[in-house]
Amino acid sequence: MASELITIKIGGEAGFGIKVAGATLSKVFLRAGYEIFDYSEYPSLIRGGHNTFEVTVGPRVRSCVRPVNLLIALNQQTFDQHLPELSSDAGIIFNGVKVKPTSKDFRLFDVPFSELAKNSGGTELVKNTVALGAGLAVLNAGVEGLLMLLKQVFAKKSPQVITMNLNAASAGYDYVKTHFKEPFPYQLKSLPPRDLMYLTGNEAVGLGAIAGGCSAYFAYPMTPSSTVLEYLTKSGPKVGMLVRQPEDEISVLSSAIGSGFAGIRAMVGTSGGGFSLMTESLGLSGMTETPVVIFMAQRPGPATGLPTWTGQADLRFLLHAGQDEFPRMIIAPGDAEECFYFTAEALNFAEKFQLPVFVLSDKNLGEGGMSVPTFDPAKIKIERGEWLKEEDLAKMGQYLRYRLTASGVSPRVLPGCMGGVHEANSDEHDEYGHSDESAKTRTAQMDKRMRKLEAALKEVPDPKLYGPKDAELTIVSWGSTKGAILQALEELLSPPAGGGDKDGVGAVNFLHFTYLWPFPTPNAAQKLLSAKKLLVIENNHSGQFEGLIKEHIGRVPEEHLRKYDGRPFWPHEIVEKIRKHLSN
Repeated sequence: MASELITIKIGGEAGFGIKVAGATLSKVFLRAGYEIFDYSEYPSLIRGGHNTFEVTVGPRVRSCVRPVNLLIALNQQTFDQHLPELSSDAGIIFNGVKVKPTSKDFRLFDVPFSELAKNSGGTELVKNTVALGAGLAVLNAGVEGLLMLLKQVFAKKSPQVITMNLNAASAGYDYVKTHFKEPFPYQLKSLPPRDLMYLTGNEAVGLGAIAGGCSAYFAYPMTPSSTVLEYLTKSGPKVGMLVRQPEDEISVLSSAIGSGFAGIRAMVGTSGGGFSLMTESLGLSGMTETPVVIFMAQRPGPATGLPTWTGQADLRFLLHAGQDEFPRMIIAPGDAEECFYFTAEALNFAEKFQLPVFVLSDKNLGEGGMSVPTFDPAKIKIERGEWLKEEDLAKMGQYLRYRLTASGVSPRVLPGCMGGVHEANSDEHDEYGHSDESAKTRTAQMDKRMRKLEAALKEVPDPKLYGPKDAELTIVSWGSTKGAILQALEELLSPPAGGGDKDGVGAVNFLHFTYLWPFPTPNAAQKLLSAKKLLVIENNHSGQFEGLIKEHIGRVPEEHLRKYDGRPFWPHEIVEKIRKHLSN
């Protein structure tokens, strides 16, 4: 990628504090005025296994990029396994006592982590802190930001723990400065402060739920959605939110539907395997027209598949989950900022149209840390849809919970309101809610429910177009691929290393979809039909969104790029695909 971007990777055994060390490094860079995006890999083991954490840092960062420029190897496996990911001028920091170099093609920094940790008054546990100090020294970044952050991180610990970590960080930093004088090709200097936060996508979903007025969150732990439950367990009760882990996934969604029936804004969190158990209850939401928001963090399947990896293969599953047909909405945020605002908006749509709304994410977005602008809760307006009060019911005479309306939405009442008694019946029913198996009632109620999609489509935002309107190639994608695609476009719009024209100017644009169902808006259809050539990029095998384009618009995209190995797209993969197309 562009030279101003630097990717640092830390690797070691589980228990070495890899993720904590990496996130600490991300925060140090953020406070130094840089943008960041970080990404972690770990096996689905209770204990042990090889863990890595990488962060890309630069003036403008949308995703992690490859190759890796600095590798911090806390064990031999890290040194051996990740050599193919390194740039030709990369550096490797390692402890020569425990790690034996298997290649001398890179700049080697032999730093005695364990010895420095013990000399700092610590144990093996703080060798990751030594490594952080060493990494900052190699990059010619100051150590002061790390020391300040460590004081805050360990503020509630004993003075001895704080001192031990400060000494360890300084020891690693000083050792590199003393023993390695030759400048490293990749250097970082502090930039002017910026108003940015460090958040994961899942933390942004939790914040969006709070800002959107969610009063009850139900979830059963399942990677990669579990950190929303962890976040809301700590933060939700402070704002009056009920946060509960029921006994299983069936109870999770059933509890949320019961809450929605009682007028509570409710939300659940899960992943593919957990949602598989929820599909029967999903039909109950559709038939009783009870609002609920379902946060679905994708991971590869089928069955348990790759529990700790990423993918985008559950779109069709959500679109068709549950027996027969009933309306639902699917929203797929592309970054942490969209996770915040669109989660709040999902709660609005669920109540306005009285249907299940999915917020569709994945491991890469949910667990990836990134720099984001400060959110503005004032932009969020809570819209609860049509509600009747007792005075309204008194004028109506008989309340019809499932009254046939032009929009498909029938006004709701809170249970207990005088004159508002009704059935919430899982069987087909008439306008009162009484079971009715007649052909006339079935047709009328089915048509009523499905009219909600027509009404919702009028409020669904159009996809966002990045780049020139009239381009030779239009990239189409959805959800978390947004960052890698935008980062790829940054490179295409950057001057070549040897000078010359920018090879992407005017040639490529990007149409990013976040509202996937109902689909398409008239403007989206027009953009897709009028594009000269389409390249659809997705993290799945069959091209699920590409199939929706063919089915509902009739346009057959000229090209596609698909990846389904459990890893996110790297920007260079997208750049190579685009350049290959432009050269033909």
